[in-house]
Amino acid sequence: MTGERSAFCQLNNMKEKIHPKYYNDAVVICSCGNKFTTSSTKKELKVEVCSNCHPFFTGERRMMDTAGRVERFKKRYKIEG
Repeated sequence: MTGERSAFCQLNNMKEKIHPKYYNDAVVICSCGNKFTTSSTKKELKVEVCSNCHPFFTGERRMMDTAGRVERFKKRYKIEG
């Protein structure tokens, strides 16, 4: 691998031994339980929202409540619902 890496660095005018290791099989784990692979400089990535559970991609319209913020907003502006 080091021979391939140094040849790549020489061809692309990149300095050797300063770039992070790049994983082509990095695993992304969402809080909803969805897992998929991608490429990254980290072997494992943990995310809170992914395309499987994000309302924009699912088409589901909901308000995500964080510590009563939605209720305080509705109370302040006298919104019902």
